[in-house]
This record gives sequence, structure tokens and C-alpha cells, in this order.
Amino acid sequence: HLPEISDLVFLSGWARGLSSRWVSRSATQRRKDRLRQHPEHVGLDNELREKYMQEARGLGKNPRQPKLSDLSPAVIAQTNSKFVEGLLKECRMKTKRMLVDKMGHEAVELGHGEANITGLEENTLIASLCDLLERVWSHGLQVKQGKSALWSHLIQFQDREEKQEHLAESPVTLGPERRKSDSGTMLPTLRVSLIQDMRHIQSMSEIKTDVGRARAWIRLSLEKKLLSQHLKQLLSNQLLTRKLYKRYAFLRCEEEREQFLYHLLSLNAVDYFCFTSVFTTIMIPYRSVIIPIKKLSNAIITSNPWICVSGELGDSGAMQIPKNLLEMTFECQNLGKLTTVQIGHDNSGLMAKWLVDCVMVRNEITGHTYRFPCGRWLGKGVDDGSLERILIGELMMPAADDDLAKQCRTPPQQKSPTTARRLSVTSLTGKSKPSAGQIQEGIGEAVNNIVKHFHKPEKERGSLTVLLCGENGLVAALEQVFHHGFRSVRIFQKNVFIWDFLEKAVAHFEATNQILDNDDDVLIQKSSSRTFCHYVQAINSAPRSIGKDGKFQILICLGTRDRLLPQWIPLLAECPATARMYEDGALLRDRMSINSLIRVLQTIQDFPFLLEGSLTKGLDV
Repeated sequence: HLPEISDLVFLSGWARGLSSRWVSRSATQRRKDRLRQHPEHVGLDNELREKYMQEARGLGKNPRQPKLSDLSPAVIAQTNSKFVEGLLKECRMKTKRMLVDKMGHEAVELGHGEANITGLEENTLIASLCDLLERVWSHGLQVKQGKSALWSHLIQFQDREEKQEHLAESPVTLGPERRKSDSGTMLPTLRVSLIQDMRHIQSMSEIKTDVGRARAWIRLSLEKKLLSQHLKQLLSNQLLTRKLYKRYAFLRCEEEREQFLYHLLSLNAVDYFCFTSVFTTIMIPYRSVIIPIKKLSNAIITSNPWICVSGELGDSGAMQIPKNLLEMTFECQNLGKLTTVQIGHDNSGLMAKWLVDCVMVRNEITGHTYRFPCGRWLGKGVDDGSLERILIGELMMPAADDDLAKQCRTPPQQKSPTTARRLSVTSLTGKSKPSAGQIQEGIGEAVNNIVKHFHKPEKERGSLTVLLCGENGLVAALEQVFHHGFRSVRIFQKNVFIWDFLEKAVAHFEATNQILDNDDDVLIQKSSSRTFCHYVQAINSAPRSIGKDGKFQILICLGTRDRLLPQWIPLLAECPATARMYEDGALLRDRMSINSLIRVLQTIQDFPFLLEGSLTKGLDV
């Protein structure tokens, strides 16, 4: 047994001095060590210094966390199972949240979410989905390669596929050979290809990192409704998956992986433009096809045709269409969602009259295809004499090859906006003329759609141009008002258009304004009539070869934008030309109908209307 030491020994000065000298010496020694190590660290290169700094930051964190090798197999399996379940649950929640956000108030009404969920930013949700996919692809890696596990997997898949293609001598193409439909040329099919989508991303010089490329590829696949399909194809190469991932990895858990892909497949139920709206400065190839009505006109004309494609982000500018060709490809900065197409020609040569059924334009990266119905003539001395038409676009739903030809042909009731309402008054038959009640109902629906548009959250709004100039838009509804009760001309006389009536009204207003008194009511009437005359004359003097129906469309759009329609309608109703050119039962000659129309138009006066540049180009108003 060792002898016991008295407590007095520890209280003695010798012990206290020894202790203080030891503490002092150790503190001094530590300072010297730090000073000696400082120049050594300064001499290190940046990579080693960053490595040491990260190791230093990691010291002291989670000191009690056991190593994976120290855990029993049962504990490891349980921990991994919970992690895999957590990833799957997170995927389910994120996809549901994205669907609810995209469906907006409709989803709330169906009981699928709270109203405040609709206020979440779409970009935030998509970025969160990208993070989730990166974590899924990072789980259970054999060896980490690069900053993005998903992009690394894609690159290795691409290398293997391209080697097989090279051996088989069958390079990837955009699609099969071009076919023709009954109505003429149609767009060649754009083949679904994971590798081709990767090549599009790899060609984008704006993206500098693998993480950025992976996110861009996810956005592109999501917009094309191919995310689940592409990932399923990526994981179908089981040899590559086993090479890259350990047995317990999420991507090697078959049941969970299938559920994961199923949740991603649900995102195909909604439309995303998350690639188009984010990468706004990239150059995008477009393909356009002009489909004429061959039975009634020449497919090829001798004049020089041109086309201008416009979207939410800009326009392509006027481009000459190559001679004797109906199809062309062009590249320009991202136009966003396509809205209008301007098409025309210079009226030169012997065959200068062209009956165009529709124009098709496709984004060759996203695959979005737009149809611009026309169904009108382009040429002097035919139809309304227009050499230029403004066509309103509609996004086509993805279709099978057999259905594409049908969609290319424009049905009679779906011209731009309708052939029936666009023809001259003399060619309208009694069967095609709607009743006064139907016309008033159409006005109400058109105005109601505009009111709904502005009351929606901005991200849920559609195209305002379609609501104004589209199939059931305000222009079409008001044109029916002006057509109702219009007196038909006698045989052998030229066709009469609404624009002819408006020009007669302008002549009357100009003559009347010079002799009217200066009473307050008369001054207001003078101001409205002068404004009307100014707008009509500005449209007539614009350096554009737009026909009479196109001019009427522009006038209605300008009057809507500048809140002038409720002032112009009563002026036109009281104009003497109305009594000469309209029957007694016409809507324009019925005071109650006019007052009702004015009240309806006043409901949209407070909304800010921003018109397409294609509608106002060349106008000084």
C-alpha cells in the first residue's frame, strides 16, 4: 500500500509554485508553437491551406458521433432504411407542393392545399427539387466524382451510349424523314432523346459548372414533361448503376426507386416553362412551316414572302423566306412563349395571291410547337387586299405522329380568329349570322375573360393578346356587333368591310367638327370624334400593308388600351352613315343595346393593357 499524502501538502507553497510554473510553461510553449507554425501555413498553397482550414473547423463537432464501421450491420440497415424513406417522403411532398402551386386557386378549391401555398415562387420550388435530386444521386456513391453526382452519372451514361452508337454506326438524329400531310408540309417529328437534351445543355456557354448543367437539364426535362422518363432511362443501365452505387444506395432500392419515378411522373399533369423563362439570353433554333390551302391557291408564289415571329421576350425581326420553300429554320435569342406571327409578301410577280391555312413554329430545344391559324388570302384584289397578316398563336398539346397532321390543318371554326367573321359582309350567309342575343352573350364572355385575367395572380395569367384578338376575343365579339344588320350591297358592286363604314364616319366627323358650337357637351363630343379620327388616320397612314380587317383589329386594341371604346361607340351609333348602312333592327341602331354595350366596356377601363409590339409597330399613337 502507498502511504497517504496529507492534504496540507497540496496547500503548501511548493506545490502551488510547481503547478503555476507548469501552467505558465505550457502556455508559453503553445504560443511558441503557434508562431512557429504560422510561417509554415503561409507557405502552403491555397488548396492545402483550405484543406487544413476545413479540418480545423470540423474539430470538436459531433465528438460523440460513432463511425459507420463501429456500428453493427443491423443499426446500419435501420439507419439507411429511415434515410431512404425520408428521401421518398420528401419527394412525395415536394411534387405535391409543386402541383398545388401550379394549379393555384383551383387546387385550393379542390381541397389540396392552403391558399398561402399558391404564393410560393415557382423557381424556389424547382430549385428545391433540384437539390433533392442531387441528394438522391449522392446517396450511397462508391466514389464521389465531381460536384454534381447527377451530372456525373449522366456523363458516364452519355459516354456509353455514344460508344454503342459509334459501334453500330447509327448516330442520333432529330427525327425520321419529313413526311407530308394531306394539307401539305408538316413539321418533322422531334425524337425524344436524353442524349440530345444533354447536348443542348452542353452547348450552352453561359453555364460554367456541373451543378449548373444538372439544374438546367432538370429544368429542360421538366418543361418537356420528360423528367421521369429520362431518369428511368438513365437508371435502366443497371451495370452502370451497380458500378457507381453501393448496395444500400437509394437508386438501388427497386421499390423506392419506382415510387420516386412515379411521383416525378405526376408533374407531367401541369405545364412548366421553367427552362424557357430562366435562360432568356441563350440562342435557340426555331423551325417554321407555312401550310397553304393548295386546292384553292398556289403552294408557291412568285413574290418575296417574309415572316416575323414574336414572343413574350422579343421578336425575330422580319426574315425572308427562301424562294420555293415553305419550311425554314432560323436561330435567334430566346423569344419566350410565342404569341404572334406576322406574315406577308411584296406582291411581285405573276402569282402573287397566296391562301395560307396556318403557320407552324417549333422551338427545337424544348419541343414546344405553336400553331398560328390564318385561313385568309394575302394579295391585292382578293379578300380585304391585305399583303400582311398578324396571326395569333396557340400552344399545341403533344401529339402522336398520326394526330400531328390533323392538328396542322385548321378546322373551319378555328381560323385566326375565324374565317366566318373575317370574310366581307356580302359573303356572309344567313346561316352564319348570329342573333343579337348570341352577339351580346359573346361580348359578355369576352369582357368577363379579360376581367378574370387581371384578377388572377400574375404568374397564373395567360396571354392577353389571345383574349383581345383570339378565337373568342374582344375584337371578334365587337366585329360581330358591327356586322349585325349591315346592309348588303347590290350585285356587281365591290365587297364592303367594317373599315369602309368607319372611314365614312371619319369623313362625317371631320366635316361636323368645323361647324359645331362650343358648348360643354359639344366640346366633349368634339374631343372624342377628333380622337377617333386621329386613330383611324394614323392606322391608314402607317407604313404597313395591312388589310381592312387587320386595321379594324388594331383600332379596337388601341381603343381598349387607351380607354376610348365607351366614347367611340355612341358617336358611331349616332353617325348618319349608320342609318344609311345598317338596317333598323341592327344593334348599332338600338339605343338600349348601345347603352348596355357601353356599360360592359366600362368594366375593363381600369385595367392596364400592354399591347404586343406586332400590333402597334409603325403607329404614331
